[in-house]
Amino acid sequence: MREYFNSDDWLIIEEGFEPEYNRVSESAMSLGNGHMGIRGNFEEKYSGDSLSGTYYAGIYYPDKTKVGWWKNGYPEWFAKVLNGINFIGIDVKINGLELDIAKCTVIDFQRILNMKHGYLERSFVAVDKNNNKTKIISKRFLSMAESEIAAIKYTVIPLNYDGEITLNPYLDGKVVNEDSNYDEYFWEEVDKKAEDNLCYLNMRTKKLDFRVSCAMKYELSNKNDKIQPKEMTLISEEDYVANLLSVSAKTGDEITLTKYISAVTNRDYDNEDLVNKSVSAVNKAYESGFDNLFEAHKETWDSKWEENDITIVGDKKAQQGIRFNIFHLNQTYTGEDQRLNIGPKGFTGEKYGGSTYWDTEAYCIPFYLSTSPSKIAKNLLIYRYNHLEKAKENARKLGFKGALYPMVTMNGEECHNEWEITFEEIHRNGAIAYAIYNYVNYTGDKKHLADYGIEVLVEISRFWADRVNYNKAKDKYMILGVTGPNEYENNVNNNWYTNTIASWTLGYAMEALDYVKSEYSDIYDRLLNKLELKEQEVDKWKDIIDKMYYPYIEDEKVFSQQDGYMDKEQILVKELPEGNLPINQNWSWDRILRSCFIKQADVMQGIYFFNERYDMDTIKRNFDFYEPRTVHESSLSPCIYSIIASQLGYEKKAYELYLRTARLDLDNYNCDSDDGLHITSMAGTWMSVVHGFGGLKVKDNELYLSPFLPKSWQEYSFRILFRDSLLNVKVGNSVVIELISGDDVTINVFKQKYTATKNNKIEIKNN
Repeated sequence: MREYFNSDDWLIIEEGFEPEYNRVSESAMSLGNGHMGIRGNFEEKYSGDSLSGTYYAGIYYPDKTKVGWWKNGYPEWFAKVLNGINFIGIDVKINGLELDIAKCTVIDFQRILNMKHGYLERSFVAVDKNNNKTKIISKRFLSMAESEIAAIKYTVIPLNYDGEITLNPYLDGKVVNEDSNYDEYFWEEVDKKAEDNLCYLNMRTKKLDFRVSCAMKYELSNKNDKIQPKEMTLISEEDYVANLLSVSAKTGDEITLTKYISAVTNRDYDNEDLVNKSVSAVNKAYESGFDNLFEAHKETWDSKWEENDITIVGDKKAQQGIRFNIFHLNQTYTGEDQRLNIGPKGFTGEKYGGSTYWDTEAYCIPFYLSTSPSKIAKNLLIYRYNHLEKAKENARKLGFKGALYPMVTMNGEECHNEWEITFEEIHRNGAIAYAIYNYVNYTGDKKHLADYGIEVLVEISRFWADRVNYNKAKDKYMILGVTGPNEYENNVNNNWYTNTIASWTLGYAMEALDYVKSEYSDIYDRLLNKLELKEQEVDKWKDIIDKMYYPYIEDEKVFSQQDGYMDKEQILVKELPEGNLPINQNWSWDRILRSCFIKQADVMQGIYFFNERYDMDTIKRNFDFYEPRTVHESSLSPCIYSIIASQLGYEKKAYELYLRTARLDLDNYNCDSDDGLHITSMAGTWMSVVHGFGGLKVKDNELYLSPFLPKSWQEYSFRILFRDSLLNVKVGNSVVIELISGDDVTINVFKQKYTATKNNKIEIKNN
C-alpha cells in the first residue's frame, strides 16, 4: 500500500509534489462547512492533471439520462452536483512569467490539512526558467462560524531577485463538470461587476434556475504592513471578474494578498436580493479581518471536537484515520437545514451526482445520533418524510402501490440510470424504515412515530406487500428480481437481506401503529383516515411475515445470500492470483456477476441490523463463511465486518478491517479516491470504534457497552451523547466512564449495571 501522507495525530501532510497523485491529494485536502465546499486545488494556475471543484449545498442540475437502451420506468434525468463559481483563484506572474508548477521546478512542496482547526496550508519554492526562486505560502478556510464566508492568505516571497509581481484574484463562473453526459455547460451569467476592491459574480443554472452569487474583496500587505498596488486593472469578461494587481518587490519581501469571499444562493434568499446579500456579507468579513474570522472558525471547530473526538494512544495511523473521517463528516453536514442530506462524496468530488443514497440511513444516522443533538438526526428523517409523495410517485412509475424511496435523489425523484440500481436495489426502502426505528430506540422520541414515522412506515409496507410474490406450491412469499447490498450480483431471487428487512419493516409498522393507537388515539384516527388503511391490508402484512421465504444453505448452516449463491464456484479471496484485485478494475462485469465474490456486507448487513435475533454460533458461522468471500470493494463494507468481528472476539480481524475503513481514502485502498472521498462510509469508521470496539448498543432505553482494547493501542476514548447527556468512555487497562454534562445515565458494562453521575466516575477492570 502506497504511503500518500505522513502520519500525524491532527494533520494530513503531503511532502513533495507528485503530479500523478495530485487528484488523490486534492480529494483528501477538501474543505467544507455544510453550506459549500472546495477540493484541495491550487489558487494559482495549474496546467497539470486536476479535478477542479467548488460545490454549493443543494445546488444540482438535471443532466439528461444517457443509456444505450431506454427502458420504461427509467428516470428522465440524472442529478449532477455542480461545479460552481471558482472563488479561490489567484493567478500569479513573476516578472511577466506565469506561475504554474506544472511548468517549473518545484522545491520543498508541502500541502497540509489541519483537521483540528479546519484549514489548508500549502508552501513551496518555484524555480522558473530565469532561475528566479519564489516561495509561495497559502492558508485558507471556509468559515464554520459564518457559513457564507471563505478567506485566503496568499504570500509571495522573492528569494533571489527584485522584480514585478502580478496578483490576479478573480471569480470565475466559466466552470464545467467532468461527468457531464453531453458535455453540456450548466451555467449562465445573470449579473457581474468589477470595481476597485469589490467584485461580484451572479450565475444561474440553465435548468431549475438555481442561483449563486459570489463577492470578493482583498487586502495587500508586505510583512504585515498594508500596501497599495502599484497598478490595479479591473477585468470584467463573460462569466468572470477580477482585480489585476501589480506590486514591485525586493528580495525577501513578503507580499501577501488576503482574499475575502462570500457565497450566497437563492435557496436562502430571493433572486433580487442575492447580489446585495453577497456584497453585504463580504464587506462584513473584510471589516472583521482574517484573524478574527479565523478565530471564530477555530472556536467552532474546538466545540465540535469537544463533542465527538475519538482519541487513540499508541497508533498514529489509526488516530489520524479516525480524525480524518470525523473531520469530513463534520464539515459535510451540520444538520441545520432539513432540505439537505449527505451525498456519498460530500463536497469532495462529482461522482454519484452528489445525491442522497441509502448510506445516510444505514451508516450516517448512528454517527449523528451519538455525536449531535437529536434534532440533527431527526432532520435527516424529516428529509425523507418531506419526500414521501415523490416516493409514492416513484413506486407508481414502476407499477407498485405504496412508496419506493429512490436509490439516488436530490429532490425525492429517482435519478439513477442503471437498471440494477433503479429497479432492483429496493432494499433501500428497508434502510429508511430501520432509521426510524434506530432514531426512536436511541432517543426515546416515540412521538416521532405519530408525527412523521407512521406515514412513511405504512407506505413502505404497502410497497413490500405489493412487491412480494406468493408461491402457492410452497406457501411462501418471495421477492424476485432484486439486487441486494452486494452489487456484484444482479437480478437475483430472494436475496436474504432484502427478504429479511422487508418482513421486519412490516412487523415494525404494525408495532408502531399499535403504539400510536394506544398513546395518541386522536392522531391515530386522523392518520387512519388520511392513509385509508384497511384491516385487510394489515392482515396481509401478518401473512407475509408468517410465510416469508428465507434461503438457507443446509450444508454450511448459514443464510444463503440468494437462491442461487451456491450454484457459483466457491473460491476464497485469498486464492485469487496476485493482480486480480480490485476485481472491479481487472475483471469483466460478466465475470464478476458469475463469481461468488461479494462487494460488501450483505447477509452480514442484516445480522448487524438485527443482531439480537441471532445467537453467537449463528453469527460466527455466517461471518466465517462470507467474510473470506468478500473483496471489500465497496467503501461501506469493512466497517460492518469489523463491528461483527469485534462482537465475535476476532480482535485481529476487527482491527485489520477498522484500519482499512479508517484509511480507505488516505491510503487509496480501492484506487478510487482521486474523484472524491467516501463520506458516508466515514460514518461507518466511527461505528467500527464505538459500536465495534466499544460494543455500544441501546436496549430497553439503556446503554450497553462491552469494550475491548486492540493489542496495538495503549488506550482509546470516545464521547457519546445519549438523550442529552454527554459521556466520555476511556478504555485501557480499565474502562472509565465519566458524565460530562446532562442527567445521570444508567449504563450496562460487561452485563453489570452502573449509574454515571457528575460526581462519580465509573471505573471497571477491562475484561
